[in-house]
Amino acid sequence: MTLATWYALVGALLAALGLHGAVVRRHLLRKVLALNLAASGVFLLLVAPGARGPTTDPVPQAMVITGIVVAVSASALAIWLARRLHAETGRAALPDAEDDRA
Repeated sequence: MTLATWYALVGALLAALGLHGAVVRRHLLRKVLALNLAASGVFLLLVAPGARGPTTDPVPQAMVITGIVVAVSASALAIWLARRLHAETGRAALPDAEDDRA
């Protein structure tokens, strides 16, 4: 197994675990952390093809650096919104579907 294949498998596993956590969990902070895990997996998938040859392609590396900046900004906004929701409602989790109908 080559290094690029290993990176791609680990990246796909991280992305799948992160997406699963974002869908299954109700707590907002856990959702933010799960989306960060999924983003890390996608970044690893983008960098994996660069590990194949002796020279690296700078375009995926630039995309990953830009993605990291966007992910940090989006995480900060999501955490701020979760704290604001907690301050307004006293809950840190999303309501159930039954709570919306009542």
